[in-house]
Amino acid sequence: MILSDADILDRLEAGDLVVEPLDEPDLQIQPASIDLRLGREFLEFQHANIPCIHPTSEQEVAEYVEETVVDDDGEFILHPGDFVLGTTVETVEIPDDLIAHVEGRSSLGRLAVVVHATAGLADPGYRGQITLELSNLGTAPVALTPGMRISQLTFTELSSPAERPYGEERGSKYQGQEGPQASRIQGDREFGGDQ
Repeated sequence: MILSDADILDRLEAGDLVVEPLDEPDLQIQPASIDLRLGREFLEFQHANIPCIHPTSEQEVAEYVEETVVDDDGEFILHPGDFVLGTTVETVEIPDDLIAHVEGRSSLGRLAVVVHATAGLADPGYRGQITLELSNLGTAPVALTPGMRISQLTFTELSSPAERPYGEERGSKYQGQEGPQASRIQGDREFGGDQ
């Protein structure tokens, strides 16, 4: 079952679902979602003179991205073909009986801006800001302003609470993240990590 605006408000008031700061609930809470705003920090992927990036090499991934922080009254220009990591202003806490889906807003989709490539879920138990995988699929640059509503979360109720929710107990590598986070795939068990 997908939560309606009334369900979302009830869960927020009960405190088991957290979205903070929720500065304009009348604007941000939609009929079946919550709009999230764009933060000021971005990780830009640099053109590198290397044959490929090895996802298991933390050093290579770190060398490939550069952090940009935009002033509150500034803008970030997303050029055609660009892929950058952004973040939401809001921090979320998802209870063990919900899963959140990260979706784009149709108004930005109509400008060819997408907000995620594959990371469209916030698992039960997740706590932190949402990293956005921003791409411009169009032919013209698009100006993104910190604080603008950039994405939305929808919430689906699970048939029962997760027995092993996302979090420290599982060694979840993005739990509690602040700002955009580069890939931590090198921590996966199949690459010699423990996760």
